[in-house]
Amino acid sequence: MAKEIERKFLVKGETWRSQVLSETRLVQGYLLDRPDLTLRVRIKAQEAFLTLKGASKGIARSEFEYPIPQEDAQALLAEFALFPPIDKIRYQVQVGAHRWDLDVFLGANAGLVLAEIELQDPEEPFIRPDWLGEEVSEDPRYYNVNLAKQPYRTWNRPASET
Repeated sequence: MAKEIERKFLVKGETWRSQVLSETRLVQGYLLDRPDLTLRVRIKAQEAFLTLKGASKGIARSEFEYPIPQEDAQALLAEFALFPPIDKIRYQVQVGAHRWDLDVFLGANAGLVLAEIELQDPEEPFIRPDWLGEEVSEDPRYYNVNLAKQPYRTWNRPASET
């Protein structure tokens, strides 16, 4: 069984931009959203994937991902997506032994920048770069499926966060 162990953080500032190794536009939508299972379609450049994710247990969950034809992905999103797709640019940054994914959200989630790191073990140590903000790993508002349902721009936030 495939396991994903991931920690997620808000990003502060722009200093990470000087460390970017690559960038890719991602469009993803959700075909199923249950407490125990989500089914996602993701288009990444010329590739597409169908991903099943189990319920989160802390920062870990089951994840199975399969490549599919891009035309199928587009058709699935058009016909079956439960919510408008998430649109974001993913930047990869290397910090020490770990590669970080920094997602700059577009559209209804514009203004949100998240950093994710995948680990082998929930207690695995990692370097915390200066641009790393508050950890939101277990805050369900920041799950992509929930950002599709209730976009970041619709949240009621203090003026200091807008």
